[in-house]
Amino acid sequence: MTSSATAPKRGIKWTPANIVTTIRIVFIPLWLLVAELVTVQGTSEVSIGGIVVFAFYALLSLTDKVDGYLARSRGEVTVFGKFIDPIADKLLVVTGMVWLLTYDVVPVWAIVLVVAREFLVSGLRMIVASGGTVIAAGTLGKWKTATTMLSLCGYMLLLALPASPVVATIKFGLDLVFYLAMILTAWSGIDYFIKSKDYLAEE
Repeated sequence: MTSSATAPKRGIKWTPANIVTTIRIVFIPLWLLVAELVTVQGTSEVSIGGIVVFAFYALLSLTDKVDGYLARSRGEVTVFGKFIDPIADKLLVVTGMVWLLTYDVVPVWAIVLVVAREFLVSGLRMIVASGGTVIAAGTLGKWKTATTMLSLCGYMLLLALPASPVVATIKFGLDLVFYLAMILTAWSGIDYFIKSKDYLAEE
């Protein structure tokens, strides 16, 4: 019989990476509150409130790289981290897109695509995992997240700047990055189904 003194302790392992990820989730509602309270768009000058919203969101986006680096460099990749990190990314992306929708920056179909993809992939991974198979996240998913966050950060920055030909040109470039992100969103979702086709074909 194993004594209580030698029994392994169970519970969430609060590594630095997991702490950073949790902080990202906690600060998403705070970012949204700030974004709703400040004046984002200026008229003929830079909007300080818009710069704050952009900087806050960009900082939250960068923490995705920080927690990943901490987990790998310290050899502290945990089950909780694998669970909570993608959820934090999804919450940050969807919250940012919905907020930008109120300024007619991103289209409704893009939000539907992102949300539908996450529902389908999450459901697929749960079904496949119930059979003992794990579908690892690929580089497509990482590029999807990176390009999406980059374009959202760029859109938020442009909202704070006065209209000009330079801003219009940058907006065109960001649109290309955003549509690339949406293509990667659909492509990475299809890739999950391709990877699990053998399991889905089983009776």
